[in-house]
Amino acid sequence: MAYPENFTGIAVVDNKDYTYPKKVDYAPKTFGDHDIDIKVECCGVCGSDHHFAKGAWGETPKPTVLGHEIIGEIVKVGPKCDKGLKVGDRVGVGAQAFSCLKCERCKDDNEQYCRQAVWTVSTPYADGYASKGGFGNYVRLHEHFAAKIPENLKSQEIAPLLCGGITVYSPLLRNGCGPGKKVGIVGIGGIGHMGIMIAKAMGAEVFAISRSSAKKADALKLGADHYIATKEEPDWAKTYDDTLDLVVVCAGSLTDIDFNALPTVMKVNGKIVSIAAPDASEKLTLSPIGLMGVSISNSAIGSMKEVDQLLKLASEKNIKPWIETVPMSEEGLGEVFARMDKGDVKYRFTMTDYDKVF
Repeated sequence: MAYPENFTGIAVVDNKDYTYPKKVDYAPKTFGDHDIDIKVECCGVCGSDHHFAKGAWGETPKPTVLGHEIIGEIVKVGPKCDKGLKVGDRVGVGAQAFSCLKCERCKDDNEQYCRQAVWTVSTPYADGYASKGGFGNYVRLHEHFAAKIPENLKSQEIAPLLCGGITVYSPLLRNGCGPGKKVGIVGIGGIGHMGIMIAKAMGAEVFAISRSSAKKADALKLGADHYIATKEEPDWAKTYDDTLDLVVVCAGSLTDIDFNALPTVMKVNGKIVSIAAPDASEKLTLSPIGLMGVSISNSAIGSMKEVDQLLKLASEKNIKPWIETVPMSEEGLGEVFARMDKGDVKYRFTMTDYDKVF
């Protein structure tokens, strides 16, 4: 092997002290017949990494090596790999590392909803090993969950599409976003800003929806056709009554979403889809009468078929998430988590310069 038996990463070793991650060595999972090893070039930082780091979804197995918007180069392939990937290929990995690939969900390109799904970070495999992500020098996972990256896409720019981007693309695609459709994106942050770009690239008329007008200039630059500031426009629900075909809620929390007003701006048979993954303690209260003629649902990441489609769309439509690069190190990752606490990012971080720390 051209790399060490153990991998090295920048890990959270105490959820209470998550802004002070440490460099650690750890054993990778047992190498399976369909596994590949990837040398990591860079990795985006998702909001869910932040949730995991601070223990918002419960205590995590230690050391917690996060990171699931991974770009890197394949350095080893298993003896039964048959997807067509080879050593030297540049690939991307998102939030999922494994599924059974045999159940009806997997066969129908819904492997993200497989009952045996293993996420890229902090999830136990059948043997009890807790998955380790892309804040390390290498990552090991099933070949199915790696996507080849088109040559014209830059690694650090495209990394956030592998979780944040696919998480908003999947509900847009599955609910008819395209020419002739009016689509709302609620929450103009890490995922929402990509939602605007992607919905526009798919041909929809895009309505950016936020609490204030603070992000209006950004939203319009990203491609939004309209901007709604709900806290500054008291009659916004009346103004846009019976307007939208689809709304994707990209806010990190649902507590500030007015689910009494939002359904009124939907057309009959309109769909509201949330991709929010808030703290485990958060609850949602709805009035069924207010949802007459409107459906509301939740969506999780996307299938690998959809990942390939999104990367093709990004390649053809020049989709570039707004990123800030930070060199990977204990200090760098700790600073990123601290800044995420304050919402101090426009709009995604990508950890880079792995060759200087590992």
